[in-house]
Amino acid sequence: MAKQNPADRRYSREHEWAKDNGDGTITMGITDYAQEMLTDIVYVELPALGKKVKQGETIAVVESVKSVSDVYSPVSGEVIAVNGVLENKPELINQDAFGEGWIAKVRMDDPGELNNLLDATAYTSFLQDIGH
Repeated sequence: MAKQNPADRRYSREHEWAKDNGDGTITMGITDYAQEMLTDIVYVELPALGKKVKQGETIAVVESVKSVSDVYSPVSGEVIAVNGVLENKPELINQDAFGEGWIAKVRMDDPGELNNLLDATAYTSFLQDIGH
């Protein structure tokens, strides 16, 4: 059973989360629902530092025993940090998708883009609508 979706984040319909750090940056990763659907994550292809990303474009790739999945950037901006621990411990995403399993930090081009994402209540309703 997926964990509660934290209220301090915004969510995409592709199951990424973005946490506003309050300084023009976000921390992002995939949701608990996404890691549950992927099952055991065995590899994460992290974005390069300095990479420019657009909202909705691929920022990373997560590989599980079941499939390979693109991870989409919840906002446009520049990658300013990546979670290098995932290179040796990709399973952290399975264990703590909303915490230690974060993927990247992005300096936002337009913080208003966060408004294009769902809040926790809307994301939880969206999951119910797709039958989870």
